[in-house]
Amino acid sequence: MTANISLGQYLPGDSVVHRLDPRTKIFLMAIYIAIVFVVKSLLVFLLPVLLLVAIFLFARVPASYFFSALKPMKWLLVFMFVINLFATQGSTVWFEWKFIHITQEAVEQAVYITLRLVLLVAGTSILTLTTSPIALTDGLEKLMSPLRKLRFPAHELAMMMTIALRFIPTLMEETDRIQKAQMARGADFESGNIFQRAKSMIPVLVPLFVSAFRRADELAMAMESRCYHGGEGRTRMRELRFHARDLISSLLLTSILIGIILLEKLPL
Repeated sequence: MTANISLGQYLPGDSVVHRLDPRTKIFLMAIYIAIVFVVKSLLVFLLPVLLLVAIFLFARVPASYFFSALKPMKWLLVFMFVINLFATQGSTVWFEWKFIHITQEAVEQAVYITLRLVLLVAGTSILTLTTSPIALTDGLEKLMSPLRKLRFPAHELAMMMTIALRFIPTLMEETDRIQKAQMARGADFESGNIFQRAKSMIPVLVPLFVSAFRRADELAMAMESRCYHGGEGRTRMRELRFHARDLISSLLLTSILIGIILLEKLPL
């Protein structure tokens, strides 16, 4: 099951993307998200698509992880496409039948929203695939460290976010195991209407919540037994340092963002 879920997984490697500072990768992810939302025309949408392909190639991440990141989102993508297709108004009618009206503007809006979701989900999965949980925690803590002057718990918040991401594959694996155990006892999760299917998930959700709380308690006890007291007095085995590759990648992606902004202002 964990092979089908890329969010929260870490794929060890020695690629250029793996060797980037975690703070740089978080900054680059913010730039990438800005690029995805800045694009407004289908023709310019090719640029973030090519950028995503290039990132996967530089990170040496197999293409299967791209589809694994989208698999849990397939029904959401279909839902968002259909909603925007029928809810968006337009003047150029392509299809009309009774109360159903499909316009060119609605199709374009549906394609925009769907492509944005695909690019966001696949792109953000690169961050966890190429960054270990410890490095991601250190990066988030360093970025939020100026807020400590306002008594903001930067270390604790970074640790919570990283643990939440790290346990997504674990919970999915636990869900799959419980579901298979219930099916071996005769449970049926496929037949019936939506309400019957929702009711059949109760024997899965109850033990899943119990298991999640048990894991959380075990993790808390393990951290306490190792004298963990938050970020106070904590030292690191590896200190984060910026390198030339961090500067080059930041300038490159920032230049792409500026170029797309200028390209969107041109009449196409």
